[in-house]
Amino acid sequence: MQQIKGAVLKSRMAFVHDLLGGDGVQRVLAGLPPEDQAALKSILTIRWYPFEVGKRLDEAIVAVCGNGDPMFFKQLGAASADKNLAGPHKSFLTQGEPHTFLAKAPAVYRLYYETGRREYERTGEKSGVLTTHEAETFSAPDCLTVVGWHERALEMCGATGVRIVEEECRANGGAVCRYRVEWD
Repeated sequence: MQQIKGAVLKSRMAFVHDLLGGDGVQRVLAGLPPEDQAALKSILTIRWYPFEVGKRLDEAIVAVCGNGDPMFFKQLGAASADKNLAGPHKSFLTQGEPHTFLAKAPAVYRLYYETGRREYERTGEKSGVLTTHEAETFSAPDCLTVVGWHERALEMCGATGVRIVEEECRANGGAVCRYRVEWD
């Protein structure tokens, strides 16, 4: 069973708190099954949690904070990058060198997911491709958080005009999740 790190869940809950305060957190939690509510009340950043808990949390956050708009997941991913890359994972950022940052994609992936792997291929001076292979579980919303996370992370490295398009998605029948990355 695919698992994700508590750091991911903790950053999601912090995002809700920053956006809507404690009341918003309670509204999000109220939309979850009791076992998820219990797990999310005291999240340990280094502990592994079932991917499905994160998926249900994301759905509840979008319902409460994003009025059901799936594109809200990109904003959620960007907020996660802000939290994690300004704190515990700051060492991954490489100011002025987006390719150096993106080349760390395999290590970054292992921090957040227990199974599968992510590769990076440079395709041009200001472009590349991220590909996620063999993840046990996947979802279109999680892919949108990946897009938002990497867009914001690249901006934190100094890239401007960042554009990421998911060209292939396992949630839509693809063999992998493939993201084309470009910046100005």
